[in-house]
Amino acid sequence: MRRIYYLKMKDILSSWFNQPQTGLSLWFMAIFTLVFACGAVYGSGYMKHYSGRPLRNTLHWINYAVAYVSMMALCVVQNSIAFLVSWEIMALSSFFLVIYESEKPETIKAGINFFVQSHISVILLTAGFMMIGVRTGSYSFSEIPRYCAENNGMAAFLLLFAGFAVKAGFVPFHTWLPYAHPAAPAHISGVMSGVIIKIGIFGILRMITLFTVDFTTAGVIILAVAAISGLYGVMMAILQHNLKKLLAYHSIENIGIIGMGIGLGCIGVGSGNSTLASLGFAGALLHTLNHALFKSVLFFCSGNVYHGTHTLNVERLGGLAKKMPWTAALFLIASVAICGLPPMNGFISEFVIYSGLFGWMQGADLSATTGAVFSILALVMIGGLAILCFTKAFGIIFLGTPRTEVEAHEMEACRIVPLAIEALIMLSIGIFPAFYAKLAGNALECFPYADSAALGSVTDLSIVGIASLVFLAIAAFIYFAKSGVNRKRQVSEGPTWGCGYTEGTARIQYTATSFVKTYVQLFSFVLGTKKEEKRPVEIFPASGHFESESYDKLENALIDKPLGLYRRFTDMFSFLQNGKMQFYVLYGIIFIICTLIITFISC
Repeated sequence: MRRIYYLKMKDILSSWFNQPQTGLSLWFMAIFTLVFACGAVYGSGYMKHYSGRPLRNTLHWINYAVAYVSMMALCVVQNSIAFLVSWEIMALSSFFLVIYESEKPETIKAGINFFVQSHISVILLTAGFMMIGVRTGSYSFSEIPRYCAENNGMAAFLLLFAGFAVKAGFVPFHTWLPYAHPAAPAHISGVMSGVIIKIGIFGILRMITLFTVDFTTAGVIILAVAAISGLYGVMMAILQHNLKKLLAYHSIENIGIIGMGIGLGCIGVGSGNSTLASLGFAGALLHTLNHALFKSVLFFCSGNVYHGTHTLNVERLGGLAKKMPWTAALFLIASVAICGLPPMNGFISEFVIYSGLFGWMQGADLSATTGAVFSILALVMIGGLAILCFTKAFGIIFLGTPRTEVEAHEMEACRIVPLAIEALIMLSIGIFPAFYAKLAGNALECFPYADSAALGSVTDLSIVGIASLVFLAIAAFIYFAKSGVNRKRQVSEGPTWGCGYTEGTARIQYTATSFVKTYVQLFSFVLGTKKEEKRPVEIFPASGHFESESYDKLENALIDKPLGLYRRFTDMFSFLQNGKMQFYVLYGIIFIICTLIITFISC
């Protein structure tokens, strides 16, 4: 009897964990492991600042390990019930990681926001899997193809896409990111943006390998949602004064870029175009890796800035490159990467997606050509606005002179070395993209009509790598040649010319607000800003005040206003809870009388 039970349990576990899409799972598991490992090393130094909380720190690292293990499980389970259990464990452990500093009201607010929206994701996923389970009588992923053969699977696919989109942060499901990322410790923000939101991307890609639906329609929907997410994310990021909130909106932007690759790949599957499917999915897979690297570096750098200056308000920073040279250099490298500029890794994945979009136009009808043109324009705008944003961020934070008196200092080695390792991997992807494309080939083979051979036949990534290497060689030659010439000259240092101002102060520098003033005026119909201004009226004013703050119009329309209406409705019944015991006894008597009346009527 015991042996039969053992064999039955073995068969159940085998059905749960037997993974036919090994390449896709291994690709994501490798990304998750790399970023979690770097985050653990970085976090060991970051958490020294909270050494007075031994019990809380122990629970923190336990949740960190649980989050990692649950994400590994999500990559291998083959049963929707096991998947949902692992998903719930991941959501709960992530929630506890976010609310580490639970004594702060804004942290609790951000944690509850994250918790609620995580469970909206769970509800949508449960509804999608139940729709399949009811029709097939099984919750195994292997039954999904049969479900699609016997039914129109589009409704279930869209339900699951919406559930995964909440976790990934696609617009309009993005509103939890700008609160959770700033509230969490820096190493958690890096892991959350680098990999935890990527489990939503994994879920979408996993379902694409299982479902058989009208992929052309699905691809157009995903592409449209992704393009809007990318544009809206980067447009909102430019307005932010909080460094981690700025980076959070850039997570939404880069999820949009990944989604554009997924949408393009789905259109390729729907049209039977192997080249289009290969370029779309390859771009999405590569950008998933690239974003995990450069975004975790940026968040880790923000943690260094926070502990070095005790603020994340970019308006109060400046001149940190002299006091934190390693952090400044790593932030600059990651900024170049996130802007999609060569020779860094972000350029490679965006180049592949661009190649797919231009390939979509070849021999296509008018509607497809129009879609491709608008997608290309969206990707161009995303890249251009990202350059504007990180020019502002790096310039205001690390260049110029300090705007306030802060005692900044560089962090210890354990908070620099993991970032440097990730930066080297980023550079290696930019120089040897063909190698990493080959590594992604096993994952690419999991998708219908997609294969690495079709990817290589369209674009020779090795040529792109050679061009990047030549660019680096030329830059290095110019630098060392200039250094050699200047070594023989006597160089004197003095203050920077102040354009006629003999007593210049930090107040005459560009601020983050003034840097993007023209941009805000140009896109005011999309962006929401609140201004608090006190204009002096005297000829020689003693003081004046101006402060601006951004708000998310989508969040205001989709969450704040409905919640306001709900509160207004419930306030109409507040008289029922008046604190008087006699009324509560009366409610009980009324309930008993109503119960008796209903009982007699039913008899």
